[in-house]
Formats: sequence, structure tokens, C-alpha cells
Amino acid sequence: MNTPMISRRLFTLGVAASAGTLAACGNGIGGQGPQTIDARVDATLNQMYSTYPNTRSLAEKSNGMLVMPLITEAGLGFGGAYGRGALRVGGVTVDYYSITRASGGLQIGAQQYAHVLFFMTDDALTNFRRSPGWAAGADLEYVISDQGDSVTAETTTVLAPVLAAVFGRAGLRIGATLEGTKYTRIIP
Repeated sequence: MNTPMISRRLFTLGVAASAGTLAACGNGIGGQGPQTIDARVDATLNQMYSTYPNTRSLAEKSNGMLVMPLITEAGLGFGGAYGRGALRVGGVTVDYYSITRASGGLQIGAQQYAHVLFFMTDDALTNFRRSPGWAAGADLEYVISDQGDSVTAETTTVLAPVLAAVFGRAGLRIGATLEGTKYTRIIP
């Protein structure tokens, strides 16, 4: 009879720990508005270009880039992630977006990372901008692996409508989860 109570307490503790970890991290929540986001986006792009020089050619070929300078992710059983960034078209910020992710499964830990989406076709960029909340789907290809290898531009990768670069990881999150990601336009 006491077992369900212990499970509820552990569940509540896990959710509280995940929420506390996300709130404590400097992921741009409550930042100074568009100027802060733009400054973080500039710094993130400079880091990406210096660490992965081949991303500069991807940026030049893309129709637009969504730059998320800092995504904070935490989980203990249930988890989540949040970050804010900017959509750049022709090197100019045209909109601001947030990313939210919910996950459930066997997981523990917290991490932060940067994330850049390259929209390689007009259709991909238009679909992203017109949607009330865009979820990454099967048309997304990763160009930087978790091991930090350099960018590879294979024939199949170059033809993908959306390319993603994830880099600058800090922290540790392990486990097997089911997760969903949503990008939403915001007014900072």
C-alpha cells in the first residue's frame, strides 16, 4: 500500500528537480530582449564558423538559418528543454523563436548546447515561417555528429531541405527517451 505513495513522491521530486535545473540555467529566459538574443546569435555563429569552417559554405547556400545559441535540457524520468534564438535570412534577423522539448523515459542529467538549422530550400523556409509551431520531421539531416566530427557534405545531405548543426555541448544527459520538439515564433 505504501509503494504507490513512494512512487508519487519520487515522481514529484524528479519533476521538481528537472524544472529547477532548467530554471537555474542561463538559457535566455527573462533576458534583455532582441538585442541580447542577437548578440548571442552573433557569438554562436562566430563559434560555429571557427570550430566547423565548412558550415560557412552551408550558410552561404542556405535560404535562412535558425540559430539557437543556448538550449538547456534536463531530465530525471521526465524532462524538458528550452531555448530562444533568431531566424536570419540574408544575414538579417527577421523573427525570434523559442524551442521547447518534452521527453519521457529512462533519463537523468542536464546539458546545454547550441543548435543551428539551415533551411536549404525556399519551400522549407516558407513552411517553417508559416507554421504556428514547427516540429522537426523526417526532412531534417544532422551535419555535425554527437562526437564532434567535422561537417560532411555528402550528396544526400546537400539535397536535404533542412540541415541541423548541434555543437558546444556542456553537461551530461544519458538515457533512452521519446521526445517531441516544437519551434514557436515569439516576441522577446
